Amino acid sequence: MTTAWFLKNLFATLLLPPANGFWLLALAGLWRKRRWAGALAASGALLLLAQSLPPVANWLTSTLEERAGPVLDDPQGAEAIVILCGGLADAAEYGGETINQRSLARARYGAVVARRYPLPVLVSGGQPVGKQRPEADILSEALEQEFGVAVRWRETASLDTADNAILSAERLRAAGIRRIILVTQAFHMPRARRLFTAAGLEVIPAATGLGQSHIWPEHPIDWLPQASALHNAYFALHEWLGIAWLDVQALLRQGQAQTERPQTPPAANEKPGGF
Repeated sequence: MTTAWFLKNLFATLLLPPANGFWLLALAGLWRKRRWAGALAASGALLLLAQSLPPVANWLTSTLEERAGPVLDDPQGAEAIVILCGGLADAAEYGGETINQRSLARARYGAVVARRYPLPVLVSGGQPVGKQRPEADILSEALEQEFGVAVRWRETASLDTADNAILSAERLRAAGIRRIILVTQAFHMPRARRLFTAAGLEVIPAATGLGQSHIWPEHPIDWLPQASALHNAYFALHEWLGIAWLDVQALLRQGQAQTERPQTPPAANEKPGGF
């Protein structure tokens, strides 16, 4: 774990639910005698309420699913399948660490894709903080032992999706592979696809979980605040925050490139300033 990784995740945690609402409430309590403290407290409470409502969480998720690409029905000349890990869980019944629900969803669909299109498989996922083994090792074992899918490469050094892309691309380019089918969940696909493309790979998206976010609930109870909605809002906002950070980085690189671009000296018969 690097300092930059820690600070990035700390900053993200403070901006994401439920911490984002609690910080506003804490600041309102700290400056409760100020005239604007009431408005700040109300803002924090409304933010927490909105993020815990299923229609809001579903809308946030659907904005990502719309950018995830269509259902995969054509490999389009892909040379390999890349499956991204989504985390681990402690489970005594499995003898310790195993893949969590997000990783299981990706593994299951990755197995479907691999059986449908017989291409070599790469699994990408490093060792989370506090865990004993890399995610890629555990998910690969599940693919091979439970789904009957062979894994050719295991990328086990990454800490986040950006690392997934860079380190996987290095491994694949060494094998002469540049066009891949990328398997991850629909809400994660827009950012993952962008990062893998930036790493120099041609990406064919294979998203799982498409069409699961129905914005308008059918049951009256689904209009009440729920912990599951707050959970979904967290992951959706996490992805949008990551996409915004990529946009900021792109603007910074563009500004730096313009600053470093050599200036063409004016011609001998041209006055400075263009006049």
